[in-house]
Amino acid sequence: MFKDWFKQNMGIIGSLGQLLFYFQAFNIFWSKSAGEVSLLGFSIAFISLSCWLLYGVLIKDTPLIVANITGVIGALLVMIGIIIYGY
Repeated sequence: MFKDWFKQNMGIIGSLGQLLFYFQAFNIFWSKSAGEVSLLGFSIAFISLSCWLLYGVLIKDTPLIVANITGVIGALLVMIGIIIYGY
């Protein structure tokens, strides 16, 4: 029973874990500063999330797709913020 509930809700649970990217992006755009944020680190995260998203699409796993779309967009926002305000 718990396994079924967990599987059904992993899209939401996984997406909540990706909110850290949105908090970081908000902070960058709000403060108009990204001097202390690593473009390399978020680029690696973006590549990793993109690979997981592709894997989710290939195996048709909706929770993986939902969670990693959330993460890819968030990481992209952070990278854009770093490019605009970090250099």
